[in-house]
Amino acid sequence: MNKKLIKIAVVGPESTGKSTISAALAKHYKTVWVPEYARYYCEGLTADCTLQDELNMFYGQMAIEKSMEVVAQNNLLICDTTFLTVKIWSDYQLGETPQPVLDKLKSHYYDFYVLLKNDIPWQEDPLRDFKDMGDYFMNIWRKELKALNAVYTEVGGVNNRIENAIEAIDAFLDKNY
Repeated sequence: MNKKLIKIAVVGPESTGKSTISAALAKHYKTVWVPEYARYYCEGLTADCTLQDELNMFYGQMAIEKSMEVVAQNNLLICDTTFLTVKIWSDYQLGETPQPVLDKLKSHYYDFYVLLKNDIPWQEDPLRDFKDMGDYFMNIWRKELKALNAVYTEVGGVNNRIENAIEAIDAFLDKNY
C-alpha cells in the first residue's frame, strides 16, 4: 500500500529565500520541489499584471504542482510557495482575488507550511516590487495561514535558515507521521 504524499509548502514575503530553501530541502529529503510558476509567467509580462494574469498563474501553479506529485520521492513534495500567493498579491495589487482561487483554497491542502521570516537582507530582483514591505506581508501571511487553519512554523535565521527549516519539518514529521 502506498503512503500518502506529504506536501510541505515554503511560503513568505518576497526575498526571504523560498526558492533557495525549497531546493535545499528537496536535496536533504531526497525528493523534488515545485518551482514558483509565477516567476516564469511574470518574466514574460509586457504590461501590468491583471486579474486574468493572476488566474493564469493560479492554474499554472496547480498544473506544475500536480505534475511534480508524480515524480516525488520518499512520499514527500516540497512546494516553493503555493497559489495562496495569488490571493495575497491579487488582494494587495488589484483589490480582489479571482473566484476560482478562493474556491480552491478551501479544498487544496498542504500538510505543513514553513513560513520564512523577513529577517535576511533584501536581494534585488527585477520581479520584486515590495522592498520595504516585508513586515507588512509577513503579517498578511500569518493571517491567511490562520484563516486556513494551516499547520505552520515560522523559520528564520541568516546563517542557519536551512537547518532551522529542516528542524521544523523533522519535528512536524516526527509528531505526525
